[in-house]
This record gives sequence, C-alpha cells and structure tokens, in this order.
Amino acid sequence: MKFVLGIHPNALAYSMTTLGAGMMNSIFNFYYVKLFLNRYKISEVAFHQAQVVFMIWNAINDPLFGYIQDNSKFACCSRRQFSILYGAPLYALAFLLPWFPWKHYEEGDWLSGLHLIVALCAFDGLLTFVLLAQCALFAEISTRHESRLQLIKYNQVATLMGSTSILFCGLISDNMENFAYFQAFAVLVAALATACMWYTGKYSTSQYEQREVCTESSNLESSDGALSWSSVISLTKQIMTEKNFFFFVTMNFFQVFHLAFCNNFMMIFADNLIPKDVLSSSIRSVMYGASFICPQCLVLLSHASLKKFGYYRIILFSFYFEGVAAAVMFVLGPEHNYLLAFYLTTNMVIVQASFSLFNLPLADIVDADLIKHKRRSPLSSMVFGTNALFTKPAQSLAPMLVVTILNQFGYENLNNEDAQPDPSLFLGLHDAMFYLICLVPLCVAVVQILTWTPFSIQNSHMAAVR
Repeated sequence: MKFVLGIHPNALAYSMTTLGAGMMNSIFNFYYVKLFLNRYKISEVAFHQAQVVFMIWNAINDPLFGYIQDNSKFACCSRRQFSILYGAPLYALAFLLPWFPWKHYEEGDWLSGLHLIVALCAFDGLLTFVLLAQCALFAEISTRHESRLQLIKYNQVATLMGSTSILFCGLISDNMENFAYFQAFAVLVAALATACMWYTGKYSTSQYEQREVCTESSNLESSDGALSWSSVISLTKQIMTEKNFFFFVTMNFFQVFHLAFCNNFMMIFADNLIPKDVLSSSIRSVMYGASFICPQCLVLLSHASLKKFGYYRIILFSFYFEGVAAAVMFVLGPEHNYLLAFYLTTNMVIVQASFSLFNLPLADIVDADLIKHKRRSPLSSMVFGTNALFTKPAQSLAPMLVVTILNQFGYENLNNEDAQPDPSLFLGLHDAMFYLICLVPLCVAVVQILTWTPFSIQNSHMAAVR
C-alpha cells in the first residue's frame, strides 16, 4: 500500500529513526574526541581509561540488549517499535551529555575523565537499545531482496538528510569555536531526533507482528521463555559457528575501526596538515559536511548497481578502491594540499558508503540462521547484537591507538597555551599524521579483502523471492 505520492509508509516510518539517529550520531562521533582533548584538556591516561571502560560496555551491551529484545516478555523490549518509542527520549538526553561540562575543567582534571566515561557509556547504551531494535526491524519487515533494497534506499535518503547536521553545525558554530551556538544547535538536534524516532515507534510494522509477544523466540530451551545463561550461550554458539558470520564479523571489525578513525580524527588531521590560508573555515565546514552527505548520495546512485551486481561485489570493490587510493596518496606525499583534502573526504565517503550496506549481509545471515535451525521467528536482534559484541571494541581501539601515537610526537602540547613547544617537534607530528592517513586505510583494505572474499552469500540479489 502506498501514499498518493508513491511513498511507502512502512519504509518511511522505518527510515525516520535513521534520520533522527543520523543527526545525533554524526555530531557526537565527529566532535567528542576534539572536545575532550582540546577544550576539556583531558589527560591521555584518563582518555585511555574512559575508552577501555567504553570498550567493555560497548561489547557487552549489544548482545545483552539483543537477547533481551528477542526474548523479553515486556512489550517495551520485545516489540521493536516500543523499544524505539520509549528509548528515543533517553537516547536524545544521552546525546547532550558531553556538550555541557560539569564545571570549568582544568588541564588533566579527573572529573573530565569521569564525564567522558558517563557520556560514552550512556550514549552508546541508548543508541544500542534503539538502533538494535531498528536493525531487527530491517530483517523482519520483509525477507524479499527487493523490499530490503527499498528500505536501504529510504534509509540512505534519511541518512543523507541527517548527515547535514555536521554541515549546519560547522557553519553555525564555526566548527565548535563558538561553543554556545554549538550547545544550542545540539539541543535543537536532540528535540528533532526524538520526534523522528517517535514516528517510527508509532507507525512502523513488520511481517512478524502477529506473533504473541511472550513467544517471540519459541526456540528457547526453557518453555516459559525465561532469560537464562544456558539459552544465551546456546543461541550465541549457533550464530557464531556459521562461517559466513565469522567472515563478516572479521571484515566488519576493521570497517568499524576505519570508520571510527575517520570520524574522530578527520577534523584534527585536516586542521594540522592543511594550512588555514589554503582552506577557509567555511570551506572546511563544507568539506566536513560533504564527508557525511556524499556517502548517502553514492549509495542512492548505486541502487541500480546493487540490483545488478549485489552488495558482495560492491563492498569488495570499495576495499580495492580504498587500498589503491591510500597507496597513491602515500607516494604523492603531503605537499599537495587540495589533493590531500580531496583524499580525506573521498576516503571517508567510501568507508561510510560501504558500511551503509552492511545490513544486507547481516539480514541474509539472519535468514540463513532461520532456515538452518528451523526457527519460528528470526533471532534478528541476537545476530546483530552478537556481531556488535566483536566489532564495537574497534570504536574504542581506534582513538586509543591514534591518540597514543600522536602524543608520542607532541600532540598533547599542541594546544598548551602555557608551554612553548619546539616547532621542529610538530614536523614529526605532521609526518606521523600523514603516515596514519595513508597506512591505516591501506592495511585495513588488505585485511578486509582477505576476509570478505570467502563470504559465500554472494548472489542473494538474484533470488526473486527470499
């Protein structure tokens, strides 16, 4: 059933959560590292401590919430729509946590470290609760490849619109230089995101809606559906023993690492390697905005190619492209400012665009698990959550590794107003930044090509009916 204008109401409702989450996630991931390092002046030790705590929580909460959402008797957890509806306001509040300091932080203040821990864990916990439910909806709305491509298309339009928050935030706040304007914009984004996710909670539906809430996962060993460690272990083992799941998770770990590397440090690298007289603040804002907007345009433009070639070949091609581009940039060197700016933007566009397709292979893995184990309903949240168990730690490993390397070359003294750092030290810092920009994508691409090639679900796009 369609609206008069040809809009599919269920796809629209599904994509509204993507719109809301996209607005918040883009700003959070792009700015939080620079905020705590440069403005709150968090110490390296406190930064690493926060990332370790976050890494542990980040890995645990996904399979935990996945199991709860697949097996809980409470509608607010077991119904995907209710999880989004009730989780949205808390998700938005967690988004606001980092932007409002608990006091005026001195350099190395322990409270800034605690602030980072709370902000990261709260934001990721609520993000997981809401977006895991949405990921499960993706697999459960339809098993047809055409319908899933339609969801991807609507999703990319929503992500495209949501990613403009980076552009407008940069222009309004002068790339966070005007912090009061930045805070006001963050509050506006939180309110709009809550309204978007409310729409999903009220109006989205899935093909498994007819099942009784208390028997959503009747494959559990215990007849009453009670949450038990034995059922958690059993279901997780079934998922993890699939070869395709192993290949996908390994590849996805490095994709998450690469994406976190781009999100957290693109602005820092560009500010230090490209002189301000070469790229003005407004041009930089457009460049940063394009890094989040263009991936969605690219996926939308590749809709016909996805139908013809399938996601497997498109994703594999993106890895080869990233590797070749990184090698070429490394050979050319850092002296070409405009080319470096183009490379930074293009690299982030390709990484984000290919990552946007990853729900397709995960949904196919859900389908294969459903058939293999003869389940009455899919373990969508469990599959997505178990995937996150192994891939989410990369979100913390990337900033920990990069900050450690940069501080070896004096980055922590870069914004120290009291110290008079040796300018020659920053030449080594700039070289280290350039090597990271080139060698990280190159090494990641090689590993991903090796781990993605054996993935065997390569022709799901050719099946008329799944």
